[in-house]
Amino acid sequence: MSEALRGHLAMLMFSALVAGSFSLGVMVANEIAPAALNAARFGIAAVVIGAAALATTGLRRAHFRAPWRFAVLGGLFGGYFVLMFYGLQTAAPVSAAAVFTLVPVMSALFGWLLLRQITTPWMALALALGAGGAVWVIVRGDLGALAAFEIGQGEIIYFWGCVLHAIYTPMVRKLNRGEPAVVFTFGMLLAGGALLAAFGWRDILATDWMQLPGIVWIGLFYLAVCASSATFVLLQYATLRLPSAKVMAYTYLTPSWVILWEIALGRGAPPGMVLIGVAMSVVALVMLLEGAREQQPA
Repeated sequence: MSEALRGHLAMLMFSALVAGSFSLGVMVANEIAPAALNAARFGIAAVVIGAAALATTGLRRAHFRAPWRFAVLGGLFGGYFVLMFYGLQTAAPVSAAAVFTLVPVMSALFGWLLLRQITTPWMALALALGAGGAVWVIVRGDLGALAAFEIGQGEIIYFWGCVLHAIYTPMVRKLNRGEPAVVFTFGMLLAGGALLAAFGWRDILATDWMQLPGIVWIGLFYLAVCASSATFVLLQYATLRLPSAKVMAYTYLTPSWVILWEIALGRGAPPGMVLIGVAMSVVALVMLLEGAREQQPA
């Protein structure tokens, strides 16, 4: 199996796991402060990834040269998650997932600015189609809302988080100095957790952790283990094997996965008109994968 194909499989798993964080995130976003939730999430994930690193590659001082790199990455990803949960306090899961699908377009831009990665005309067309599908889902298939371009506050807040995510993707490749993905992820989690704890220490102290509803703990451990530990490693792994735009192209699957999550959780499917935008995003992913076959990854 080629390294590029391994990267694609990693991102397929990434998109499925990330989707769960939208459906579960909506259920816990108003039960605990975003900074407190994500500080705990990064802490738990750091323990899990740290144990995995010790059991596999080991942790050596040489792995943590220039620790400022981990602070930069941890700050970007920590900021993304905090803004995500502020957005989920009012945004619907499918709508937020659609905002997430705007990341590939921004990631392609930052990939060129930071790494001079070139986006071909075919990839640009696919990214544009995916972005159009995302906008259609965000306005919930309402032509009137599209004409007025009415977007909720939650979606706007989350959009700025997605900007941080888009910068993070090429920065992983730019700042990695040959460290294994699991070790690099551990360093980012430690730094990100420390920054989140410093930012949200008042919220952490004010949270009555023993009285939190059970769904918060379920959501927290899913977010820490599945949507953090696993997805961080998968993202780092794929980013080192594929160009940034192709890595983040898999976010186009997120709304589809979220719809399946919503149905599984008994919350039903979105209106039929919304599915047009979801279909556009899936077509965009297929176009990007077809384009990937004709190119060697950068």
